[in-house]
Amino acid sequence: MDRIKSFTINHDVLVPGFYISREDGDVITYDLRTRKPNAGDYMDNATMHSLEHMFATYIRNSTMSDDVIYFGPMGCQTGFYLLVRNNQSPKAVFEMTKQVLQQTIDHEGPVFGASAAECGHYENLSLEAARIEAKKYLEALKEQTNMEFTYPQ
Repeated sequence: MDRIKSFTINHDVLVPGFYISREDGDVITYDLRTRKPNAGDYMDNATMHSLEHMFATYIRNSTMSDDVIYFGPMGCQTGFYLLVRNNQSPKAVFEMTKQVLQQTIDHEGPVFGASAAECGHYENLSLEAARIEAKKYLEALKEQTNMEFTYPQ
């Protein structure tokens, strides 16, 4: 059986950053790697869940909303996947990612979707957890020099 592409990436050399994971027709899957894999530092469920609510809402209300297909956490608890139509350049998606992270940091009010009617586990949301993760990841992206968004070798 063929291995899926994400299993062919050497996770021992991955660091927090923004990567192009794959391209399928007109859809680009971005790897928003917030943590170094296999380093013992994983997002807890409330952090993943909260940042998912915030990021998904802000990006789906951005200027690229019509091109956003999906945003959600990785099961390994070290990042998120963002799927966007290639009408948007990778650099534009990178810049929008930084903008959305800043919006999350600056957000006032409750986490988006924080009610029983809107979410299946709404009690497990924390704006503070989302802000901390967004700030940490935004700092990593500000340091990123790889503007080809390729995985490290």
